[in-house]
Amino acid sequence: MDFKYPQNLYRFQRRLTREVSIGSVSVGDQNPIRIQSMIIADTMDTDASVKEILELADAGCEIVRITAQTRRHAANLEHIARKVRSHGCQVPLVADIHFKPDAALEAAKWVDKVRVNPGNYADKKKFEIREYSDQQYLEELQRIREQFTPLVKICKERGVAMRIGTNHGSLSDRIMNRYGDTPRGMVESAMEFARIARELDYHEFVFSMKASNPKVMIIAYRLLVSVLEAEGTDWNYPLHLGVTEAGDGEDGRIKSAIGIGSLLMDGIGDTIRVSLTEDAVREVPVARALAAVCEREVKKDPINFHLESDPFDPFTYQRRLSKRIKVQGIYMGGKETVRVFTSEKKFDTVSHELLEMGEFQPEIISETSGLLAIDPRDDVAVSAINDRPDAVPVTLSDGLDVPVVSGFRLLASRVQPRHPLVIKDSLIPSTNPEKKSEETLLVAAANIGSLICDGICDGILVQGEEGPAKSLRLAYNILQSSGARIFKTDYVACPSCGRTLFDLQETTAKIRAATGHLKGVRIAVMGCIVNGPGEMADADFGYVGGAPDKINLYVGKQAVKFNIPQQEAVDRLIDLIKEHDRWMEGPDTIIDPV
Repeated sequence: MDFKYPQNLYRFQRRLTREVSIGSVSVGDQNPIRIQSMIIADTMDTDASVKEILELADAGCEIVRITAQTRRHAANLEHIARKVRSHGCQVPLVADIHFKPDAALEAAKWVDKVRVNPGNYADKKKFEIREYSDQQYLEELQRIREQFTPLVKICKERGVAMRIGTNHGSLSDRIMNRYGDTPRGMVESAMEFARIARELDYHEFVFSMKASNPKVMIIAYRLLVSVLEAEGTDWNYPLHLGVTEAGDGEDGRIKSAIGIGSLLMDGIGDTIRVSLTEDAVREVPVARALAAVCEREVKKDPINFHLESDPFDPFTYQRRLSKRIKVQGIYMGGKETVRVFTSEKKFDTVSHELLEMGEFQPEIISETSGLLAIDPRDDVAVSAINDRPDAVPVTLSDGLDVPVVSGFRLLASRVQPRHPLVIKDSLIPSTNPEKKSEETLLVAAANIGSLICDGICDGILVQGEEGPAKSLRLAYNILQSSGARIFKTDYVACPSCGRTLFDLQETTAKIRAATGHLKGVRIAVMGCIVNGPGEMADADFGYVGGAPDKINLYVGKQAVKFNIPQQEAVDRLIDLIKEHDRWMEGPDTIIDPV
């Protein structure tokens, strides 16, 4: 079945959804984007859990999630909720459920919302390859209906909301064998559960389509919105946005801004969580800032062009194929890697220290590159570009008060594909060295990352960051996080929660220190098994908590080493990388002469 993306790619229009109440907070409809996070304390530790919840609420978190991995953990939510309320805190509490329907039934007695993952709630994930006949598939759906129905009924009776939250890394074998490891499979996995809920006249639910790969996540949400639109106007359920296992530091913020920001600027999303491998309270200001910068961006002058065709396929990543041209001795466009532009002033500032800048090298100076800047609404300027016999790099003119993403989409639509496009994060070059770097980072990642995931980028120019070296580092890190240009080790690291079996922040830092020089190697660091095996599919190697103080190591999604003592696990991970010929000595490693 063919689906049409209902969002306007040139003009912001927020997707109108029904309102869903989560305790004292409502999401969807005309409500603002709600900010969520998740505590990392053991759910059995009531005092520690309450302390974290109150800290998150004080930081501005509007909805707090708590893991409930067993019925015993779920039962303790009664004590957590009572103590939170005794402090006068009314922040809605959400139980996070994986694998255990009985835990969900218990949790629904005490919380405002229950999150279930269709991939592992009453479904199987053993990486089995088998063919399901239509009859066998229906039998599996009937079994799921029998397991899921009691939860829907208790949620309906108690006024408890629900999140039907698909994870790319934990699709069931049944879904995988029919739809593959695809956004379509993610959507269908959630729709199966939604249809059961609707059959029981239960509508207090939201969807999510989370993945560690921003491209996969963006396409999955777009497809979900299109499927819901095709089902009918009463399928207007709110959406929760998040990039799962985004990681920490600058990389985690960039990856989250690419995935979440792209969708917010398309008008999609009612609640968000920025998942960082850091203390949960640090997620909240990042999420709030991201929502704010996206809101400011879309409030610029709207583009009133109506074009019959879209500038890209919203459901399939395919890079716009421009002509390969040579600029300042470097090839760009065509199938060349995305190039990094800088201004002449910034280049002059860093030119004496290029050897010390490592991978963060300026490649093309914009003022002398032949780069042409136009307003894509100007018919004369567009015709002048298209009438040229040669292909030239093209960008948006500075000073235009249009949203960056829709402006470049219009440029891609009106300028002939043979001309390479150079994407900017901002149309106002910064001259303020005191500007907050995190805000600059979020704007750049959301704008440039969105366009890279749209496939309409041949070069990038970061203008919102005044610092020359910082702007180059930001450019390269956006390319890395969007998957456009891999120049360093890539990490998939989940945020901590009550299921985590080791100190994620400390361990991730230790793994980074040991493997950070392995260019192009992707390593996943998972605190527990919930998102472990599935997300391993996107990684070369995985480090997963299997039991307290015990680590399992993966190659791809296959576990190959089990129950390794935690104090040995990083060294054993290095040995595993060496076994597969992906190891190289670091730049500071001293090699004995032969």
